[in-house]
Amino acid sequence: MLAAALALLEARHRRRLLGAAATPLATQTRCLQRLLVANAGTSIGQRCDFASIAASSRPLANFRSAVATATYEDLRDCIERQERTGEQRLTAERPIYYSRTSGTVSKPKNIPVTAVGLERIRAQRRLAAHALCKVPRVLAGKIFAVTGQAVEGRMPGGTPFGSMSGLLYRQQPRLLRSRHVLPAQIAAIEDYEELHLATAAYGAAEANVTCVGTANASTLLRLLTVLNSRSEEVLRSVGDGVLPNGDAAEFKPNPQRAAQLERLLGRNGALSYADIWPDLAAVVAWKGGSCGVAIGNLAPSLPERCRVIELGYIASEVHATVNVDVERDACLPMLCDTFFEFAERDAWEAKSDGAGVDLLLLDELQEGRDYYVFVTTVDGLYRYDMNDIVRVAGRVRGTPTLQFVQKGQGVTSITGEKLYEGQMLSAVSEALAAAGVRWSFFIALADRQCAGYTLWLEAEAPAAGGLDALARNIDQRLQAANVEYASKRRSARLLPLSAKRLRSGTGEDYRARRVAAGQRDAQFKYLHLQYVDECGYDFPARALPS
Repeated sequence: MLAAALALLEARHRRRLLGAAATPLATQTRCLQRLLVANAGTSIGQRCDFASIAASSRPLANFRSAVATATYEDLRDCIERQERTGEQRLTAERPIYYSRTSGTVSKPKNIPVTAVGLERIRAQRRLAAHALCKVPRVLAGKIFAVTGQAVEGRMPGGTPFGSMSGLLYRQQPRLLRSRHVLPAQIAAIEDYEELHLATAAYGAAEANVTCVGTANASTLLRLLTVLNSRSEEVLRSVGDGVLPNGDAAEFKPNPQRAAQLERLLGRNGALSYADIWPDLAAVVAWKGGSCGVAIGNLAPSLPERCRVIELGYIASEVHATVNVDVERDACLPMLCDTFFEFAERDAWEAKSDGAGVDLLLLDELQEGRDYYVFVTTVDGLYRYDMNDIVRVAGRVRGTPTLQFVQKGQGVTSITGEKLYEGQMLSAVSEALAAAGVRWSFFIALADRQCAGYTLWLEAEAPAAGGLDALARNIDQRLQAANVEYASKRRSARLLPLSAKRLRSGTGEDYRARRVAAGQRDAQFKYLHLQYVDECGYDFPARALPS
């Protein structure tokens, strides 16, 4: 019933998007013109003469000449003054919400969302659900979706801020809301452990889950760890209908379900998602970048026929793509709503300030190439530098499909080697797999003082040569993947990579501290490659004796 209703409602919108994808340049031109006309009366619109640009014969070229690329810090003052005073600095329409996320400095980023912008995001989510209906039985049962808290506080002008995923979750249509396992208010639990215990209890209580949605699969790994390490508390909650913190649960006491799970736990030694939700048809999550590591670790726990579907390139600043073909994970840019520009990856990284790099349009991208992303949105971000790297994975009717690769900051360079997080991920994962080592967390830290990299690893002890042999294997793989790294190693400008083991639970402690510092639990991404002086965590204090 739900799948049929979604198909009926969204068929027209899907046809419109696919039709627009046939002519990306014309579609993007019209999109930019609409955005400029809507905000022509704002401070930035008057200063840059949006009205004349929109009416000109060369709107794209004129816009790019008049408006410089910007980061959040470039826009922070305008965003905050607009909120405090009500001035039309970036958008003619006053923001009704701010999506809060962690920033590159100590202060968080508050991304403005207008009523028009919010409605467009809702429409994009409905399109994604429509495509998901192609998976058999995916919406036949309950939906287990993990989100953030909708309202975490209010800005100085009174506008609420919080997690966009939580806001959308709370504002779902009644039909869809009735199918969800987790009540919206659960996201308001502030204590990290209590939140995960309560979430695990709700999940364990419901057997008929056919779809799971979460930005990062590491959340599901964490919930499974909680379920097994604190199974007595979770199963007691299922049996008596009272959450571990003493609050009444929104599910009926079910001693039969608790007994069933206890039998499975006793028989198998640990519970898997295949045990808890045997009819699970799909997990919808990020699959790109470091999130792919969590997907790989999660896969053995899933039912055999369960599929993992790409969520799409979604950030606090922009819902950039929607998965229009779940068979291929073809994520099409929302080219009717957002104006996109791109910088070729090597060219952008070769210039410290991006000077002299020509930005490209959607129709100019080449398949298989990597690009940095810049967006202009209905909510007042103009030529905004996302600091994200995407790869062109294919095409849908002439428009490139995009696949998230990594954050731009996932690059370190001590002596010019420009080592990428993706290269480190591949080298470490492959070396651990070759050694037959089971692991749960790792991070590589670049130390500019000693000119070398240290791998901090939470895993079982490697055999056959131990950590030193593992470190040499990883170092060799990095040299094979990165010619500059190899050159710096041969010239001794870089020391050999070293490896150290961490105490059990370090990865979770690191995550908990990052969440406590302002990162979103549901959207948390492990950065597996960082500078040691920017990491902010004392890994040596958690090291096991050599």
